[in-house]
Parts: sequence; C-alpha cells; structure tokens
Amino acid sequence: MEYRSVYRLMAYLFFAYSTMTIVMSYIPLYFQADGLSGNQVGILMAIGPFATIIAQPFWGYMSDKYKTIKRMIIISACGVVVATFSFMFMSQFYGYLVMMFILFLFLSPLTALGDSLSQKTATLKSVSFGRIRMWGSLGFATTSLLTGYVLLVIGVDRLMIPMLIMATLALIMALSIKDVKGTNKPVTIISALKIGLDRKLMLFLLFVVFISITHRANDSYLGLYIVDLGGVESLIGWAWFIGVSAEALVFATSPLWFKKWQPLTFVTVAGFIYSIRWLLMGLATAPWMILPLQLAHGITFGMFYIAGFQFVNKLIPEHLQATGHVLFITTFFGLSGIFGSLFGGWMIDGFGLEALYYCLAVSALVGAVGLMVFKSMNDPTPTIAK
Repeated sequence: MEYRSVYRLMAYLFFAYSTMTIVMSYIPLYFQADGLSGNQVGILMAIGPFATIIAQPFWGYMSDKYKTIKRMIIISACGVVVATFSFMFMSQFYGYLVMMFILFLFLSPLTALGDSLSQKTATLKSVSFGRIRMWGSLGFATTSLLTGYVLLVIGVDRLMIPMLIMATLALIMALSIKDVKGTNKPVTIISALKIGLDRKLMLFLLFVVFISITHRANDSYLGLYIVDLGGVESLIGWAWFIGVSAEALVFATSPLWFKKWQPLTFVTVAGFIYSIRWLLMGLATAPWMILPLQLAHGITFGMFYIAGFQFVNKLIPEHLQATGHVLFITTFFGLSGIFGSLFGGWMIDGFGLEALYYCLAVSALVGAVGLMVFKSMNDPTPTIAK
C-alpha cells in the first residue's frame, strides 16, 4: 500500500476544497439575502483575503520551522469547524465582519498547506502534482453543483449547514494524512524573510497580482452576475461545476503538456486567455452564456496555478518551500482577493457588473504583457540564496 498516503491526501483535498467552494460560490448571496449592499458585501469578501495575508505566511513559517504540515492542517481544520458553527449565531454587518476574519484565519491554510503537502508528496512518491491536486478541484466542482440544489430546498440562509458538514469531513481526513519529512536545516525568521526580499520573485508576484485580482473578483461576484442576468442559484452551481471540472482535467493531464514549455511561458499565455475570457463575460446578455465560457476557467486558472506553483518551487530552497508556496498562494488568493473584492464592490454599486468585467479584461492584459517582458529580461530560474 505504498500509495495509501497519496489516496488519503486526495480525499483530504476533496473535502478541504469542498469547504472552500461554499464560501467562495455562495456566501455573497448569503450576505445579500440578509439585506447587505454591494459595498458591504465587497468589504466582507475583502476581509477574508486580509486575514489570509496574515494567516498563510504564519502557518507556512510554522510548518517549515516545526517540520510538520499535517499538524498545522489539523489545527486549521479544527478552527474552521468551530468558526463555521459560530457563524450560525451571527447577524448584521459587523458580526459578519468579525466572523469572516476569524474564519479565514483557519480556512485559508486548509487549502494552501494541502497544496504544499501535495507538492512534497508528489516529489517523494514520483507522481504528478497535478493528479493529486485535481482532487481538490473535483471536490470544489462537485460541492458547488450539489450545494446549489441543496440551497433551493433549505434556503440560502442555512448555508452554514452544508459548510459545517464539509469542514468536519475535512478534519476527519486530515487526521489520516501523512507528513513528508523535511530537511534538517533550521528555519529562522531571517531565512524566511530572504524569500520576500528576492527581487525576481517580487517582480513575478507583482505581475501575477494584475491577473489574480481579476480571478478573485470573479470568484466573489460570479454568483451575483448570474443572478443579475436572470439566473437562479442552481445555475451558479452549474457554472462552478463546469469551470472547476475543466480545471481538474487540466491538472490531470498536466504531465502530458507541462514539460513542453517553461512554467513562465504557461503563466503568460494563461494571462492573455484570462483577458479574453473577461471581455466575453462582459458581453454576455443571458445567464446561460456564462456556462460555455466557464470552460476557459480550466485553461486559465489550471494552467496559471500549476505553472506558477512550479516556477516558485524552482526558486525556493527545499527547507523553505512551505513558506514559498504559501507566499505565492497568499498573493494569489489573499492580496488579490482584497483588491478584487473592494474594487468589485465599488464597481458594482457605481457602474454595474458588466463594466466590472471589462475592467478585469484590461487588468489581466496588463499583467500578461508585464510577464512577457519579465520573461524576456530574466534567465530561466536561478534559485534564491539559501
């Protein structure tokens, strides 16, 4: 049973990302149903990424320092279960503000550390990172679809019930996963800070932000856009199911295409496709038109994420890889989530969702051009000094 630990990790990722999809796909509707404005929803959706910026580097550093990702995942999963249960007793804007911050202190490392452990496990077991990570995408897709139908029956105001179930299952699976032994080289605050001061990594992340802001804004407001176009909650589930199923397919087939070009080339190409995707989204006039466009999610996010992850992996020394992985994920989901949510909320109130997607197309184009210039000015991938 040499690969039993891989299968358990796959199951963990399935339920961890199932928990995440309920927040990303449906919690804006949960807030809107309680009478909150677009700006208030934007602020609440930005609080999660703000907590992520604080939480993920901390959990990544602690994982490297104590050389255990599993223990940090278990602590995080316990925190998510408690926070989700507590969410049921909150109401009004300021109560939600506090709970979103607490929830994301524990929810964000649940998937980030899972991805880091997947990368380490893939290297140890000589299997594809994409084929492990695709189970997170399958969990995301399946749960987003099923939750849409569940909410039609129980109502969006009971959103925390399916979320609590998935968080509990993620905790149960976290207890069974296996750590990957790290190097014996000690990790200090100074060595961790060297990563954040590396010029090449920082320039890469700067251009990534222009693209990832657009991704995170869409995460926050896709459901509202579908409803604005006349769709129902179950259609939101189908949109996420199609998009993340395509993403899982890209992850699963990554060994076939990934080695054809350098990781940075794939990241740049994905950026240009993002721009085209948002332009077409802005041109949509009916909710069903969103569904075929969601197929592009697999190409954009799937290609962008796996290639970006591998690019960072080559830059970071082994004993600091959890910290480096989490820094990339924090930039993609944390920093970008704040800007994307706040800007999106402001755009929705002032100009509407259609105008928001046109702005996202421009931002993604700027990031893609920046990455193209960045690639032309840099050698393949020298590693950060150890």
